[in-house]
Amino acid sequence: MAPRILLVRHGQTEWSLLGRHTGRTDIPLLEEGRRGAKLLGERLRRAPWSGLPGLEVRTSPLLRAAETCELAGFGDRAEPWDALMEWDYGAYEGLTPPEIRAEAGPDWVIWQNGVRDGEALAEVAARADEVVEWARSADRDVLVFAHGHILRVLAARWLSLDPSFAARLKLDPASLSVLGWAYGAPAVDHWNDAGHLEG
Repeated sequence: MAPRILLVRHGQTEWSLLGRHTGRTDIPLLEEGRRGAKLLGERLRRAPWSGLPGLEVRTSPLLRAAETCELAGFGDRAEPWDALMEWDYGAYEGLTPPEIRAEAGPDWVIWQNGVRDGEALAEVAARADEVVEWARSADRDVLVFAHGHILRVLAARWLSLDPSFAARLKLDPASLSVLGWAYGAPAVDHWNDAGHLEG
């Protein structure tokens, strides 16, 4: 069976709630984020996932992702991996898009204009390519816990698309996505599924 990669974006934090760019700042989950992580874990323990036995699990080492992984019940199986860290936003760390546009100009969009004194999109894509290569390296599914922008870039690169395609892929906190295959080509099986948060 061709390997799939299951993606989990970390639960809600104060900065994600406010729309502040949270790259390498290590902040914890809000109570809402902790609840979302637990609900996700409950979902993954039920059919059809049944606890995902045999999967390799990796997580960003940043607290919000590692805590989501732990609360979902996969902390004892997870290996931290720097490749899954969020985009380094440099001078734009902690700022909202309107605050950045006040400095960079009204047409600023991260996917086209990048960030000042941080990572280039090509560097983020290179890390995503590393994760894609690992995920496809054996006949087993994998599960990763990480962050909004790196996971969106990872999905674009899974599909062999330019990393800027990630701009078209919305991703909510504590959501589950699955990248797989269709007719022998990389495909999106599920995207931004947060049904477990609704009930």
